[in-house]
Amino acid sequence: MSNPMKGAPRCLPSTGETGPIAPATENLSYSLVLPGGAYCAGLARQSVVSLLTRHGLSDLCETATLATSELVSAAYRFTPDREVMLRVRWQYDALRIVLYDQHPAHHSPAEAEECRDRRSRSMWLLAAAVEAHGGDWGLAPVLTPGGGTKSWALLNVDPERKTAAITSGP
Repeated sequence: MSNPMKGAPRCLPSTGETGPIAPATENLSYSLVLPGGAYCAGLARQSVVSLLTRHGLSDLCETATLATSELVSAAYRFTPDREVMLRVRWQYDALRIVLYDQHPAHHSPAEAEECRDRRSRSMWLLAAAVEAHGGDWGLAPVLTPGGGTKSWALLNVDPERKTAAITSGP
């Protein structure tokens, strides 16, 4: 006779916690795939505000929504109507907003650098906000055969003042 439970999922042992883990700064880690239309900047902004509010980071909402909007808008300008992935994560005392798009790989390093410069210049509003707070942002090619671009901004909360500031590094 065969075992009726063979291949059936097994329950994991209890970790002793009762119920779901409540949203907190330390467990903020989300990835959203957006369809890539022009309306996605608004969806991304709304999502970021909701996530930050639920995880106790509402002080970052204004700058984070600006950063998110700029990242999504640039991806749309350079790769219209292609799916993008937005990652919002709290790690090492900083909010990391990362956007991956499907910008095709260029045939030559010169073309790639020219495109990167054009995209960087198009993100002047993000650059100004970051510079005003003494921070940093960036973009880099995604190292996959199909290409793509990873663009990001980092935001930090000063634990003493609980105000938004931008910090450097990806």
